[in-house]
Amino acid sequence: MRIHLLGTRGSLPTPGPDFVRYGGNTSCVAIARDGEAPSLILDAGTGLATAASILGERPFVGSILLGHLHWDHVYGLPFFRNGDKVDARVSVYLPGQDNPGGMLHRVMSPPIFPIDIQTLRGNWTVSGLEPGTVEIEGFTILALDIPHKGGRSFGYRIDDGTNTIAYLSDHNPYSLGPGPDGLGEYHDTALRLAADVDLLIHDSQYTPAEFEERHDWGHCSFGYPINLARVAGAKRTLLFHHDPSRTDEQLDVMAAELKEPGVEFAVEGSTIELGAESDG
Repeated sequence: MRIHLLGTRGSLPTPGPDFVRYGGNTSCVAIARDGEAPSLILDAGTGLATAASILGERPFVGSILLGHLHWDHVYGLPFFRNGDKVDARVSVYLPGQDNPGGMLHRVMSPPIFPIDIQTLRGNWTVSGLEPGTVEIEGFTILALDIPHKGGRSFGYRIDDGTNTIAYLSDHNPYSLGPGPDGLGEYHDTALRLAADVDLLIHDSQYTPAEFEERHDWGHCSFGYPINLARVAGAKRTLLFHHDPSRTDEQLDVMAAELKEPGVEFAVEGSTIELGAESDG
């Protein structure tokens, strides 16, 4: 499995010289089988607009899983050039709700934006998912509800038959209680998604000091995914969805202070290769 980090920022895109190395584009992760073009994309933040860096000029044929419908996770859809081609086939999935296509249309249509998905070329479809396991693009995907403020949100577990990743881009476990260390509950859903995965990609928006006053803002302190990985047996952890105010220099300092093996801050533009050796 090959994982391309196209967008690692949370809440708001952050251009400028202070956000170059870790990236300023919002959530988007592309997944490919070895030797193949990416066919599965997790979230459609502004990072989706950079997908041509890995797809070239070829039309995208695959699926996009949206964790939820907040702006920073759908900004990139109308700017997805590889999806806006005659031969493209783009299947968009989002947490189940009444009229999922209509819900997406609300955030991507006039007067909010001049075009909607039906204006894009190619074959686009929008479908709702319910909790459970489904086969999409040859991947086995477990979709489960996770707590996040402001609408239904899913975390995903993706298995290609050799490796498994968990993706919880926006997660507020504190809403279920403070848990054993004051960072939020290590609840059954999070543990099920993250159990023994080769890679955990997880919301880590706040520092411990910020979390004291923002614990009800819908996100995590970076200590939570580190502890979740330890409890669930995840082999490697990417701290993701960086706060829009967090500069490269600040992330460097935070990274230098990490003591847990196999934990790092996600870097936009990087590629992670998972192979059979990840099982060992």
